[in-house]
Amino acid sequence: MPPENPQQAPPAVSEWAEGAHLNAIELASMLGVASHLYEEDPLAILPGLQNYVNRLPLGEFEQSDWITLHTDLTSYLGDLLVRRHEASWVKENDSTSPTGYRFTIEAEGMNKKTYRVEPYDVVMEEFEHLPIEIGRMIANAEVVLHVTPDINTDLP
Repeated sequence: MPPENPQQAPPAVSEWAEGAHLNAIELASMLGVASHLYEEDPLAILPGLQNYVNRLPLGEFEQSDWITLHTDLTSYLGDLLVRRHEASWVKENDSTSPTGYRFTIEAEGMNKKTYRVEPYDVVMEEFEHLPIEIGRMIANAEVVLHVTPDINTDLP
């Protein structure tokens, strides 16, 4: 993910996307889901991932534990959005970020407009509203991207 040394060149979007994908594959493997099953459907790890986060001793977490969990969930969420919704990672300049840029996910919504969501922020929002609910996290990102039907406007 981001370079350890700020003097290093920032990663290209393709490097970032590949890193997120590989991290998601490792997460799937840790949860006992074969990489080919994850490739076919990233939701295949949803039950195992939810069970995993439910069992974490969040009250005992140190900063490094939160960073690892945040990185894993951000990678998974971004990769899932790319694979399920033909979305893509985009690098945006951001002077408020310590690195000077952010990686976001961009997708065409059902209304044919382009939307962006930052998986990092979606995961952080989930951390602020414990317990962590993986389905809610995914749904929140999908709503921002407008890639699912809006039940308030799409009902017959």
